[in-house]
Amino acid sequence: MTGNSFSVSGYGPERSGWTRLFARDSLARRLDWPILFSAIALSLIGAALVYSATRNRTELNQGDPYYFLLRHLLNTGIGFALMVGTVWLGHRTLRTAVPILYGISVVLILLVLTPLGATINGAHAWIVIGGGFSLQPSEFVKITIILGMAMLLAARVDAGDKPHPDHRTVVQALGLAAVPILIVLLMPDLGSVMVMVVIVLGVLLTSGASNRWIFGLIGTGAIGAIAVWQLGVLDEYQINRFAAFANPELDPAGVGYNTNQARIAIGSGGLLGTGLFKGSQTTGQFVPEQQTDFVFTVAGEELGFVGAGLIILLLGVVLWRACRIARETTELYGTIVAGGIIAWFAFQAFENIGMTLGIMPVAGLPLPFVSYGGSSMFAVWVAVGLLQSIRVERPMSA
Repeated sequence: MTGNSFSVSGYGPERSGWTRLFARDSLARRLDWPILFSAIALSLIGAALVYSATRNRTELNQGDPYYFLLRHLLNTGIGFALMVGTVWLGHRTLRTAVPILYGISVVLILLVLTPLGATINGAHAWIVIGGGFSLQPSEFVKITIILGMAMLLAARVDAGDKPHPDHRTVVQALGLAAVPILIVLLMPDLGSVMVMVVIVLGVLLTSGASNRWIFGLIGTGAIGAIAVWQLGVLDEYQINRFAAFANPELDPAGVGYNTNQARIAIGSGGLLGTGLFKGSQTTGQFVPEQQTDFVFTVAGEELGFVGAGLIILLLGVVLWRACRIARETTELYGTIVAGGIIAWFAFQAFENIGMTLGIMPVAGLPLPFVSYGGSSMFAVWVAVGLLQSIRVERPMSA
């Protein structure tokens, strides 16, 4: 055995999955522990916040105050297992399976448009599995868009044929992303579409594609948003949400109710908060969907500025380490995948926290790792697994 080179350390592509995961000097040295600890901490903080928001909601928890808490912990455990499985498989193995994963994700979101689809919280974006469980396919589409675009954009560059993606490759990558985005728009799930568009921008930025594509996509997106508004693609409740964002006092007892109550809850927390499980807004059930979209209001009220700031700090650690992984990997494919995940996490966290503060429109997006929801939890942990795999499989200096 010589040095700590990539092929000798037990993480080369020639090694089996379990050898790659548990080889000597591998896991402890190569995993990004700040990301792992931060994600676990966020999920456990989320468990406490979800419990606080739902323990008295008898109309939701079926008379069991621990109903949502146990499910959140179960979702976290499954998500963690999916992360381990993703590291075991490796992002390079998943790269070869992208066509299959892409096809499955497209089929799943198409099923939402059939009688199998269900409307939850105003969004027709779910498939009810049974037994109290449901699936939101659009969460997994985010991953397949990242992997699919990265596969196309990096293919010729990593092979040494091109210094950066050419125009034809960019068109192909945009076409791959456009199909699921348009299907999700038909649901319509505007929040997920917003995240996917930001992911596409993040992928193009990290791929080295010409800036003309970036500016062109932004311009096309603006024109598309106007067209969607004018053609009546959006449901009335979505239009009302934007109206309430523009003017919070427009209908304080109607469409503006969620945002107004969220701001009251966060504002009442002060520096240190009212204490966990002691928030009047939370206990009084004034904020709707507080275990999912508005979970940050529980932190703001009961943990105060310090507790809410801790959540933002932990999310910042995840993004900082993801940026470092993207910068240190030597293959464009890994850089693009990490860049897409960074764009996803950053925008979704900003949108979720921003809508509770009234600085962003309500879009029905969960707070990564913190909000209750199996599909979202599974997707973000798979993304963490991809980041860990990129770090684990990168070459190490001797």
